[in-house]
Amino acid sequence: MTDWPVLASLPPAERDELLRAGRRRRFAKGEVVFHHGDPADSLHLLDSGRVAVRVLTPQGEQAILTILGPGQVFGELALIDGHAHRTATITALQACETIVLRRRQFDKLRELHPQVNTFLLASLAAQVNRLSEHLLDVLFSPTPHRVQRRLLILADEFDGEPIAITQEDLALMAGTTRTTVNEILRDLERRGTIRIGRGRLEMLDRAALARRVRG
Repeated sequence: MTDWPVLASLPPAERDELLRAGRRRRFAKGEVVFHHGDPADSLHLLDSGRVAVRVLTPQGEQAILTILGPGQVFGELALIDGHAHRTATITALQACETIVLRRRQFDKLRELHPQVNTFLLASLAAQVNRLSEHLLDVLFSPTPHRVQRRLLILADEFDGEPIAITQEDLALMAGTTRTTVNEILRDLERRGTIRIGRGRLEMLDRAALARRVRG
């Protein structure tokens, strides 16, 4: 059973009712969950698999803000603004399943159980924290540090599994080029920290990578 940190403040009965109110949807690897600019009227609770949150820069270039895994949430703004549009494109990095909550369903739940609002606040706070950390990293950290920190975050997100991400996507996350990412990864591989595979990375020495990020 998926652990939902954003639901931790809800009593079990309200948590279960919220989950039952949703509709399950499945997405194949590479499938778009929704596009930037789409009308927004639902929130997704990610039950399995992983998705990438992609945005366009003012120059028209693509960037990946973060990768989300089981137990995390996306699309929260749709439950607040009745005229909201999606602010990012969500794509499935793996086959995944979500629980979709429509705004009208959530509004009914809030009327019956006001404490459900704490779920929404927790979800928005988690999103703000992720974006703030990412912004500080991009603005003030040198490129090798950004790449290594993204890699460390991904290692935690994939929790011991091989990190199923391309070098191009890692470059988009770190705000640099694929060539630069390849050079940094090759150096880490020579040091015995990671092993590079096709469309995936294997973490061999997380502690060593963490020391490099801290240092």
